Amino acid sequence: MSTNNKVTSKKVSSLAGKTLKSSSASQTAKSLAASALSQRQKGNQTGSQIEDLASKVLKSSKYSRETKVIAGSVLAQANKER
Repeated sequence: MSTNNKVTSKKVSSLAGKTLKSSSASQTAKSLAASALSQRQKGNQTGSQIEDLASKVLKSSKYSRETKVIAGSVLAQANKER
């Protein structure tokens, strides 16, 4: 299986950190934020469950722009073979 060597940008990392600290952020947003932060360094890539969650977030109109930015970053770091 191939590995995706992309990492989370500083901008998205900052947004993810703020999301994790927010008391008003949804569990979905916090899960995506945690995944994005875990990919700040090379070697980690998105798992299939988080891939599915990120995909659903991007297709839904109920999530904020910030959550969708994090979801897009997480999906960009997914394994291309899945």
